Order: sequence, then C-alpha cells, then structure tokens
Amino acid sequence: METKDLLKKVRKIEIKTRRLSDHIFGGEYHSTFKGRGMTFSEVRQYQFGDDVRAIDWNVTARQNEPYIKVFEEERELTLMMVVDVSGSGLFGTVSQFKKEILTEITATLAFSALQNNDKVGLLLFSDQIELFIPPKKGKSHILRIIRELLEFNPKSQKTDVGFALKYLGNVLKKKAIVFVLSDFISEDYLQSLRIVGKKHDLTGIRIYDPAEQKIPNLGLVPMMDSETGSIKLVATQSKTVRKSYENYQKSRQNYFEESFKKAGCGQINCQVDESYVKKLLGYFKQRGK
Repeated sequence: METKDLLKKVRKIEIKTRRLSDHIFGGEYHSTFKGRGMTFSEVRQYQFGDDVRAIDWNVTARQNEPYIKVFEEERELTLMMVVDVSGSGLFGTVSQFKKEILTEITATLAFSALQNNDKVGLLLFSDQIELFIPPKKGKSHILRIIRELLEFNPKSQKTDVGFALKYLGNVLKKKAIVFVLSDFISEDYLQSLRIVGKKHDLTGIRIYDPAEQKIPNLGLVPMMDSETGSIKLVATQSKTVRKSYENYQKSRQNYFEESFKKAGCGQINCQVDESYVKKLLGYFKQRGK
C-alpha cells in the first residue's frame, strides 16, 4: 500500500472511531473498567454527611475542627488488544470484510482508552505471534496501532487462539484489560483462556459473516479454505453436506460461548452486518451495573 493511500485510510478510521469513542464509549469505558484502587488526594473540612471513617485525626487535632481525607480513583489502566490476522479475516459477503470490522472495533476501544489516559498495547496473531507492540500512551501510538492493523501482512494464514493467549500470559505481567478479537475459527483454547482470565479482565469479541453459517444449494462448487489454501469440490446439493457444515459452524460458536463462560470471561458475538456500536454499548452497560 502506498504511503499516501495508507495515511488516507488511517485518517478515515481515526475520524470514524474517534467520534464514537468521544461521544459514546468514553464514559461507558471509564465506568466499566475501574482503576486499581483509591489514592490519597487532599484533606478538606468535614461537611455534614461525610463518612466519619475518612476523618484525618492528626489534621483535626492541629486545626481544632474536623478534617477528612479525600481520595480519588487511581485511573491508570492497561488495555491490550489481541487481534486475529489470519486468512479467514479476508472474508465478507455483506459490506465489509471481517478484518475491517476488527480494525474499527480495535481503534474505537483504543481511542476510548486514550481519552482516559490509559496505556494501549497490540498483539497480532495467526497460528504464531505476528507482532507485539508493548502498551504505551499517546495519540501517535494509537495511530501506529491503526497503521499496523491496516497494512500488516501475516506470515501465516492459520489461527491458534490458544497459542496467542499463552504468549500473552507470559509477556503481560501486570493485570490488564484484554480484548481478543477474532472469528474464533480455532480449537482447544479453553485451558489457556482459564489461565489468562484469572489474572486479566478478558473479553472475547467474535466477528462472523452470515454466509459462513450455512451453505446454499449451488450444485457442485469448488471451495477454497482461506486459512490452508486447499481447494475442494463440495456437493452443495446434498442435504447431508449442508447440514454437516451447518453443525460444524454451530459447534465453533458453541465452543466460543461455553469456553468464555467457563473461564469467567466476557463475550460478544457480532455479525458483520450488525452494529458493533450497539453490541459494545450493551456489553459495557451490562458490565457497569
């Protein structure tokens, strides 16, 4: 991609997602994900209704009138975006590829974190670790993350969610807010999810295309697996073949939902033609209760 074209795309993503994070998600993000605790700010004179447990007895004794300690939330958090860049992300039959939705959601969450002065990091994965950007603050850092999401070319087209989670567990020492964004066309990641979910506040966002869920009756059709590159002739006129494929896709969805539930982690299912804005807002509001 030419530098000029890349900058245009970065700017387009920034304008769209920055508006969302500023006007919609900023407050929801802040109220959903709390800081590490309360830190001392100052003392002030006691007012009717204040908690007597907050009285600073040393200052009270010196001033001969009651003073209380004022605390404020220790806000600084770390947001880690774990994004699937495997071949299946380049699939889309509605208006956008799954990869484009993943990019927009990542950017929206990153700008929400920026608004709250939190650190943001990025981990791109396939069936290997493609790129790791350590958490850092600042708008230029967020724009770098968006650039990587737009132009990064993975070495592999396959997916291994469990491997990405293991790596994250080893490299991320302090507790963080973690979003894993993928279509979750992967298996056997429950154990890794449980381990990482115990330490970090983890949410999975599954993006899928409606055309992936069922195969229409189109006769004998050559189909390519976007992650392996293999091409097979599929007899779509067969009810057995169509039902088997539908059951397989349903089992992937069930495994995602059950795994995140068992691990005590949050989850969001979002179809490419659904509003991810509504999905995220609904999730934040539910979490904030």
